Amino acid sequence: MRATLLQIDVDPSETPADRRARVASAVRAQAGADLVVLPELWPVGAFAADSFAAEAERVDGGPTAVAMAAAAREAGVWLHAGSIVERDGDGPDAPLYNTSLLYSPDGVLRAAYRKIHTFGFDEGEAAVMAAGERIVTAELPAAVAGLATCYDLRFPEQFRLLVDAGAELLVLPAGWPARRREHWGVLVRARAVESQAYVLACGTAGTHAGVEQAGHSMVVDPWGVVLAEAGAGEQVLTVEFDPGAVAATRTDFPVLRDRVLGLPTPPPPTDR
Repeated sequence: MRATLLQIDVDPSETPADRRARVASAVRAQAGADLVVLPELWPVGAFAADSFAAEAERVDGGPTAVAMAAAAREAGVWLHAGSIVERDGDGPDAPLYNTSLLYSPDGVLRAAYRKIHTFGFDEGEAAVMAAGERIVTAELPAAVAGLATCYDLRFPEQFRLLVDAGAELLVLPAGWPARRREHWGVLVRARAVESQAYVLACGTAGTHAGVEQAGHSMVVDPWGVVLAEAGAGEQVLTVEFDPGAVAATRTDFPVLRDRVLGLPTPPPPTDR
């Protein structure tokens, strides 16, 4: 399987429309890949919460959705188009979601995932976006993909549920800040090791809303080995790997079989 991660520079001097056109061209250039992955909220910037409402769009017929469906079709690739600010309805009070879109090579939307863990501790994204409520997987020709987004990376229980739903390939778009880049590397590898799955983690580059981005998109195998890693700037990262290694790893080292579920709830602490 050949996967390409497009680590996009979200430059605030570039309009979302211009960036859509540029990214669509970059996707079309990846003909021959099996899967292309884009970062989180690349049309507007993951930390540009003040612009979310103005740039929100529908999943069916919004400008990013239309451009990415066409790019996937023209390139003939599966495209995880990163995420958009989704407006779920027509009115100004319709809820907003951080929604990832997955297109098949015929340009059809095959899966949409609303980010479950919104970030900001009651500010930014967490203040203006609703949280998703569903675990989402999608069957690609070579593997079952489990979808998650950025801050979800810090919640291993979500990835356990994705594995239970059949995920062999975990696709994670992100807009991860540079000041926590060390966490990014550790957590991506940890999710791969504990899930015994490939992780394709695609971040943004540059600085938007005053927040420098970590970049360093990476592909990690089921043993936690980094197969490829980008630098800090805009970059095209391509790697070939064998999806069959997931089943082999889970057979050779059957840690998932040994999970113990349904443990009793511990008693509350007692006063001393």
